[in-house]
Amino acid sequence: MKLHNLKAPAENRKNRKRVGRGQGSGTGEQSGRGHNGQKSRSGSKVKAWFEGGQMPLQRRIPKFGFKNRFRTEYQALNVQKLSEFIEAGRLSDKITFANLVEEGLVDDKALVKLLGNGEIDKKVEIEVHACSNSAKEKIEKAGGSVTIIA
Repeated sequence: MKLHNLKAPAENRKNRKRVGRGQGSGTGEQSGRGHNGQKSRSGSKVKAWFEGGQMPLQRRIPKFGFKNRFRTEYQALNVQKLSEFIEAGRLSDKITFANLVEEGLVDDKALVKLLGNGEIDKKVEIEVHACSNSAKEKIEKAGGSVTIIA
């Protein structure tokens, strides 16, 4: 067997489509490009997102605001809610993050921020991830303390 005796496999012998060679070929007349328009012309190169001069989609859609991907998301816990749970006897004067989760005030995977909405008159020691100045003032005014968990 020599190189000139070798034949390509049958599936590898497909003829290329010869366009523009008369109506009988099935790809005559417009050569499969349709009738008029930019893409029917020779040398046509149109970007996929180009809309023929119409205002492009990415410029038509309104754009608002800014989303910081690195923002730390806290779950809010108000002093008022804390006070209600203490008065109901569901929380003691020493409150840990585990106690808050156990009572269903916060999620176990959330970071908790204590906010100063409401009043508190009981002495409380509480552990949270963050605390507002007003909440810290109200708890310290009642004789308690706030510990920040890292």
